[in-house]
Amino acid sequence: MKGSISRRDFLILTAKGAGAAVVSYGLMGCATDDDDDNQTNNSIRFNHGIASGDPLMDAIILWTRITPSSDGEITVSWEIAIDQAFTQLVNTGNTTTSAARDYTIKVDAIGLSASTTYYYRFICNGTTSSIGTTKTLPDGSPDSVKLAVLSCANYPAGFFNVYNLAAQQDDLDAVLHLGDYIYEYGRGEYGSDNAETLDRQVLPATEIFSLSDYRTRYAQYHSDPDLQLLHSKVPFITVWDDHEVADDTWSDGAGNHNEGEGSFEDRKLAALQAYFEWLPIRPWSEGNYAEIYRQFSFGDLVDLYMLDTRVLAREKQLDYADYFDGSVLFDEATFNQDLYETERTMLGTEQLQWLKDSVSVNNGRWQLLGQQVLMGEMKLPGAVALNAMSTTDYAELGPLSLLAGRIKAGDPTITADEQTYYEANADKLTADSLSLLSFPELPYNLDAWDGYATERDKILALFNDASKNLVVVAGDTHNAWANELSNSDDKIVGVEFATASISSPGLEYYLSISDDAIESTEDVFVSLIEGLKYSNAKDRGFLTLTFTQEKVESQWHYVDTILSSEYAELTDRLKVATSHADEPGLTFS
Repeated sequence: MKGSISRRDFLILTAKGAGAAVVSYGLMGCATDDDDDNQTNNSIRFNHGIASGDPLMDAIILWTRITPSSDGEITVSWEIAIDQAFTQLVNTGNTTTSAARDYTIKVDAIGLSASTTYYYRFICNGTTSSIGTTKTLPDGSPDSVKLAVLSCANYPAGFFNVYNLAAQQDDLDAVLHLGDYIYEYGRGEYGSDNAETLDRQVLPATEIFSLSDYRTRYAQYHSDPDLQLLHSKVPFITVWDDHEVADDTWSDGAGNHNEGEGSFEDRKLAALQAYFEWLPIRPWSEGNYAEIYRQFSFGDLVDLYMLDTRVLAREKQLDYADYFDGSVLFDEATFNQDLYETERTMLGTEQLQWLKDSVSVNNGRWQLLGQQVLMGEMKLPGAVALNAMSTTDYAELGPLSLLAGRIKAGDPTITADEQTYYEANADKLTADSLSLLSFPELPYNLDAWDGYATERDKILALFNDASKNLVVVAGDTHNAWANELSNSDDKIVGVEFATASISSPGLEYYLSISDDAIESTEDVFVSLIEGLKYSNAKDRGFLTLTFTQEKVESQWHYVDTILSSEYAELTDRLKVATSHADEPGLTFS
């Protein structure tokens, strides 16, 4: 399948610059043009912080945005050094920016040394930005690699304490941000219950559609001190998910884009341009502007593949509502036919082939997929998957129904206690509840890989056939999970670690789970879903991955609140999972 960005779209993005970076080769002159009256008289502020991203062994992207007192073309300089005093400069230069690129600056600093910490800053009209710290990727055989994994930051939902907690990790090699860096909703919409009280109402006030809208929303996010702090300390490697455009985006539309809201193509192009302007991501190569998927190698220890499961080629999500005949009858046969259609895709032919080709030539000890949505199979009883019955009700009524069946069949092993329990609770098995209990097992989330099962099987087969140590990381659901990934032969071929959200509400919100029922609900999920080994259904947080030649360790970190900027780490909810090389599977501590 071809990417949905056409030649016309490519030409539009190219003409606009779309977050293009100036390439910096080394030490250059840093002087600005003081003869320009606009430059000289223009006072400058760095209101939106600094950032670095897409590190390579010899290069890294540096980013900032200036806020000038008056419009015009402005010259901005940068410096990179190996000391915080900037006495040992290794890379300098200057470039211009203007309103055409929303006064953002992006530098691709090349010619750097591997596995080296650098300090950088920007200078404009006598004003100097804060100092950032960044790091190039290692070559050779590093002893370990440590990454933080984050996703789903909804500004009005609460404070970005999770970014702050992640910034306390002083030994990170990079941050993987798996999308939903911003949300598109207007005031009073999703996740805004406490926005006014917290003084975190979104800008602009309405849902965002235009380039100006998306730029304004990114500017608000980048004004957050906790996000600025993390960006200043660690290079980011990012991919988008759906909310960078609109909820439940696919290649040609979105669940949150309706008739009367204008052209989805125009909205998407605006969203992509703002993303590349405001994120420290290396721009798409010339003639290849439909692609954000890319690869990073951490020596011979980790090969990281960042995938686009959203904008490039994803087919529209299936909808359970389309498989009911107007009554309560579910057309399971047609649903399964559509679900397992052999060409149904999330990645598209070209991206999948790129992944196959890359895996075939890479020899990293660990192969890491950085992508947006859960890959683990998450099938639940149909009544639970359709939100027609709570997990706690199913945990009671499911076994009760099975007990009723055994009694009806005259099972001689029924005990007196079982008979007594059944007689005391039989009235709970109403006609409605029995009807719900008869539903088949169904995928919990058709927006995840469960809705694209055949392509998932192809990916798992790829890594199994290549005898690779596979680790998948995911975001999107706002909750934390750990899965053992099995192929179509029920062989465990890899593991998946999913991060909780930064601030977006999770299952505790959607399912109205009370605090005293959280742990039992988590236990029910683990007991009902084969392959699922861990669930956190409540807390906001992030995870770290630490790779060595022998093992990968995932550690989930959580904060106790996002409703105050004063917070503490929830140490009693901290969880650690380990998988050993050549022995896929999970153990916990």
